[in-house]
Amino acid sequence: MTTPRIAFDLKPSAQPLSDAERDALLREPGFGRHFTDHMVTVKWTEGRGWHDAQLQPYAPLQIDPANMTLHYAQTIFEGLKAYRQRDGSVATFRPDANARRFQNSARRLGMPTLPEETFVEACDLLVRQDRKWVPSEPEQSLYLRPFMFASEVGLGVKPANEYLFMVIASPAGAYFPRGVKPVSVWLSEEYVRAAPGGMGEAKTGGNYAGSLVAQAEAAEQGCDQVVWLDALERRWIEEMGGMNLCFVRGSGPGATILTPELTGTLLPGITRDSLLAIAQDLGYGVEETRISTDGWREGNADGTLTEVFACGTAAVITPVGQVKSARAEWTVGDGQPGSVTTQLRETLLALQTGEAPDPHGWMHPVS
Repeated sequence: MTTPRIAFDLKPSAQPLSDAERDALLREPGFGRHFTDHMVTVKWTEGRGWHDAQLQPYAPLQIDPANMTLHYAQTIFEGLKAYRQRDGSVATFRPDANARRFQNSARRLGMPTLPEETFVEACDLLVRQDRKWVPSEPEQSLYLRPFMFASEVGLGVKPANEYLFMVIASPAGAYFPRGVKPVSVWLSEEYVRAAPGGMGEAKTGGNYAGSLVAQAEAAEQGCDQVVWLDALERRWIEEMGGMNLCFVRGSGPGATILTPELTGTLLPGITRDSLLAIAQDLGYGVEETRISTDGWREGNADGTLTEVFACGTAAVITPVGQVKSARAEWTVGDGQPGSVTTQLRETLLALQTGEAPDPHGWMHPVS
C-alpha cells in the first residue's frame, strides 16, 4: 500500500535577514550559533497520522509545562549537511540514509515513523528556501537538524499520542575551530554510553545528556574528548563522544581500516559507512571488529596501529593524537594527522563539494 504524499504549505517569511546581515554571519559561522530564516514543521496525531506540514518563519515554540517530552524524553534527531557545489548549485549528502536511521530511532523510542520521502522533501524545502545561507568557503556547509519530539500534554509513562517533526538549519564552519589538528582523548572507565538492549543505536537526546558528565571528566584530565568503552567489561572501544572511531593498521597502500563492529550499543554513523566504502575504493582493507584498550595501547607501542581518527557529520574526520586513561597514556603515531586519515578526509570532502566524482550516487541535488 502506497503512503499518500504529504503536501507542504509554504509560508515564507516577510522579513528575512538582509543580505548584508546574513553575509556578515557567514564570514565566521561557527557551529550551531546562527539559524536560517525558516523552519519546517509536520504534526502527527494518533488516528490521523501526519498532517499540517508547513515551511514557515523560524520562531520560538510555545511549550506546555506538562509536555511529555520534558518529563519522559521521547525525542530523536538527525544531522546532515548541504554543500555548495563547484558550479554554484547545492546538494545534500545522503539524506535518504538519515531518513532511514531516523525511522529506526523512532521505532526504538515507540514513536511514529516519518516516510523517507517526506523527510527528504522537508530538508529540500528548507534548503531551497534558505539556499543563500549555504556557505561557499572551504570547510563550510549548511548543517540541517531534523528532529521529532512528543507534543502531547499530560503526565503518565506511555508513548505519546501527538508528535511534532521539525527541520532547522544552521550555517557551519569547522566543528573544531582550531582546524584539522589531533585531539586528545580520555578513556572513560567509570561511565558508559550505552548497554546491550539499550538505546545506543538510536540518535536520541538522552544518549547525549548521559555523556556530558564524562565529557567534563575528560576536560578535567586535560583531554578534548571522551572515549566510551563497553558496559560489560569496560575494555572494548566503542565511540568517541558522539562520533565513531576508526583505526589504521599498517601504512601505505597495504593499510587496513579497523572500526568497532555495530553491536546495538553504537550509533551506525553515515559518515562511518561512507568512509568504509571510500577506503575500499582507494584500495585499503576494511574490517569491522572488536578493539580492546590493551590492543590499542600495544598496537600503538609496536607500530601496528599507526593512525586513529573519529568521524561524524559535524566534524567529518578528526585525528586522535593523544590517549590517556587512569593507568596509562600514549601518543598515536607521531601525534600528527596520518596520511591515510588525511587522504580519506580530503576524498570525502571533495566528493561532497563536487570537486570529485560521486561513484556511489550519494549527493542529492536540491534544484
